[in-house]
Amino acid sequence: MTVNNLIKIAGPISLAMLMSVASAQAADNANAQTVAAKEQQQRDQSLRAKFPVQYQSWQETSEQTEREDMLASYPAAIILWAGSSFAKEYNSPRGHHFAVADVTHTLRTGVPPAAGDKGLSASCWTCKTPDAPRLMNELGVEGFSAKNFTDVGVEVNSVVYCTDCHVDGKAELALPRPHAQDAMAKVHLPFDKQDANMQGAQVCGQCHVTYYFQPERSDKVNIPWIFGNNVDDIEKYYDTRRFYEWIHPISKTPILKARHPEFEHWMRSEHAEAGVTCITCHMPEETDKQGNTFTSHKVSKALDHFDSVCQNCHKSEKTIIKSLENSKAKINAKAREVEELLVKAHYEAAAAWEAGATWPLMNDAIMAIRHSQWRWDFAMASHGLYAHNPKEGNALLDMSIRQVKYARESLAEILKMFAVTKVEYPDISSKESAQAAVGIKLDKLTEQKQQFIKQEVDKNWSEVTRYGY
Repeated sequence: MTVNNLIKIAGPISLAMLMSVASAQAADNANAQTVAAKEQQQRDQSLRAKFPVQYQSWQETSEQTEREDMLASYPAAIILWAGSSFAKEYNSPRGHHFAVADVTHTLRTGVPPAAGDKGLSASCWTCKTPDAPRLMNELGVEGFSAKNFTDVGVEVNSVVYCTDCHVDGKAELALPRPHAQDAMAKVHLPFDKQDANMQGAQVCGQCHVTYYFQPERSDKVNIPWIFGNNVDDIEKYYDTRRFYEWIHPISKTPILKARHPEFEHWMRSEHAEAGVTCITCHMPEETDKQGNTFTSHKVSKALDHFDSVCQNCHKSEKTIIKSLENSKAKINAKAREVEELLVKAHYEAAAAWEAGATWPLMNDAIMAIRHSQWRWDFAMASHGLYAHNPKEGNALLDMSIRQVKYARESLAEILKMFAVTKVEYPDISSKESAQAAVGIKLDKLTEQKQQFIKQEVDKNWSEVTRYGY
């Protein structure tokens, strides 16, 4: 019950007392945050003293400030993600130092819900901060995920950090996130049974992996690996459960969403077969001023370390760069083809519904759209697919093209049945035109978000939530 509701019940005589209680609660929250911040500072100082060069390299992720507005670069995605928060804002990731601030400020996490409404789950914090596992231990996994994203913000005092991957105060690797522990149990490869290479990849894979929020379990994070972790097995899991993330407002397709499945793609790659992991390429060994080797924690592009990393397998930097450019161009060309076909399929489905089509007629076409978009997303949501596993990337997009073409052929027959001779397609030449087509009022969303940032985040949340803004 809110203070305002209590005031209505208690009457004006109790107003001063109630306001005093509210002030005390606010003070308690501020004091709790101060204590947590001080504890974090003490932990920082201890780890910095114990692992100084590793700590310094981790600090250097703050230099990785560049990011790309993916919706401006690929506006067709706005149509494909219509009806979800991904159509509002979607940027490429920056360095680990920005993880908390970026999830705080993105339009995707919105603003606090209206009184009595359920907002975005606190699960959105899961991979951004070691405070998430801490809160899960305190509240229970479902107790944490049942809270709203904005309610937990005041508890977040640290960004992606040592204890996300290591036992506190030690070099020993750890897997603190329950969803990752559960996933590895499903594939019968628990963390303590893995070799050193697999553990190194696994600590990255606890977050660089696809997942969804489990609605029947208070939106806790779940990795859908019951049948396996390739695109077909995950799709089987979702289809068996009749699960969808949202219903597409244009085509009525029950949509699936992939989330950066780098770990899945790596597991089936030539790199994995050769024992080359995320750490090998992105966190290579370096030498400090005293001549001691250490693992760099400035997670960066593999080619930045060609001489020390890539050259063990790839003899020519020019050759590998050319190969990567060719792979990227080929995958991007197929992705743009899929996007154009899917946009048309969504609007052709809308025209068919408008003309009077029924579910028995539409089922095959709608499921083909669902499965085609799922494969496109499983490829394109993965950062660096063209380098990690281009073979699988091409196969995903080839199948996606076949599925969406089948969907459009089915829809063409239905449209002909209802004598529909023309379908209006949206303007996807720019981010602005695509968002206008699906009714996204970006100015209004931005204004609401900025008000929330100014009134709540800037005043009450930790400095880490504002880093880089």
